[in-house]
Parts: sequence; structure tokens; C-alpha cells
Amino acid sequence: MKRARFDEAARQALTNCVREIEKSTNAELVLAVRARSGPYRHADYLFGALLAFASLLFLLFSPFDFHQYWVAIDVALIFALGTFLSSRSNSIRRLMTNGKFRSNAVRTGAAAMFYEAGIANTTAEMGVLIYVSVLERRLELIADRGVLKGVPALEWNHMLFELRRAGRKAEPQPLLEAMRRLGELLANHLPATDENPNELPDVPRFELK
Repeated sequence: MKRARFDEAARQALTNCVREIEKSTNAELVLAVRARSGPYRHADYLFGALLAFASLLFLLFSPFDFHQYWVAIDVALIFALGTFLSSRSNSIRRLMTNGKFRSNAVRTGAAAMFYEAGIANTTAEMGVLIYVSVLERRLELIADRGVLKGVPALEWNHMLFELRRAGRKAEPQPLLEAMRRLGELLANHLPATDENPNELPDVPRFELK
């Protein structure tokens, strides 16, 4: 079955979701969806090297005769092909890296965006970032001090678990459902007041190339 994509329809649905949430809470929600959170060139080279080594073994121990002149060229071409295939495949890049590397990459990317996007600078410290990284299939939720003071820690941690579970699917619909539940939690503990300016853009930040 084909996976749902973060396309223009998904962007509009997620934008509407953010707007609905912010009508009922003083929290300022920002959603970011990125194709990946770190450089994976080393994974591409590793996959290329593995393919090249496998091809070298085949050339050396194959019952067929190959001219020595072509061995180095064939191995180099296989390396280039493997590197290219990996650069186009999230599955291969996940296979060639460990969970700790991917987790650290997402955490670092989310922390950087929290400050670069001005989420840490809202008037009442009410910024919330939902950061989804598609390749890693991970989600990070970062909230400013005003939100963390207003929402009980147990409920916040439960919500964090739900959102991260939705993030592992890297699809719009599970994310939408989890965001709506986050909106209910924020509305319960940080309801909208008369002074509820919209300080941050509602449209999700899509960086999918």
C-alpha cells in the first residue's frame, strides 16, 4: 500500500489544524516537516563500498573470466551506482546508520529550528514546536517554559509519547489526529484569553527536498 505523502493537500489540512488549535489556546504552535535532519553522505559511501566489495569478490572468485583491465573500472562503477541508489532511498540510509545517530540528528535539528524560527521569543513563552523528520521517522516536541509550567508533567509526557508514535509513521493523518489531541490538552490547561496574538505563522514549514 502506498504511503500518504506530505503534499499540498496535507499542508492545507495541517494549516487548518494549527489554526483551530490556536483559537482555543494561548499557546503558539509551529509545525515543521523535513525530509531529513542530517547529512547522510557517509551512509551513501558505505552502501557504495559494500556493493563494490561484493562485486570485487564476484569478479575474483567467479568461474567466468574477466579481463583484469575491467576489474577496477567495474568496481568503481558499482561504487558510484551504490552511492547514487542510497542517496535516493530513505530505507537504505536508515539501514546504513544506527538509531542513535538518527535520534541525535533529529534532536539537534529541532533545537536549532526552535530558536531560528523565533519560537523561543513569544511574549508569554508559549511557543510549541512539532518537528517531524521523514527519513528518520521521528518527531520531536519542544515547548517553551510558559507551556511546560501550565501543563502537568504527566499529561505532557503522555502527549509526547502519542506524538512520537505518530511521528514514526511519517504520514499526515496520524500526525493530524495526534495534533488534535495536543490541542485539547493545551485548551484545557492554557485556554485562550482576550490577549491571544498570533505571533507565529500557522502554515507548516515543509522542507522535503
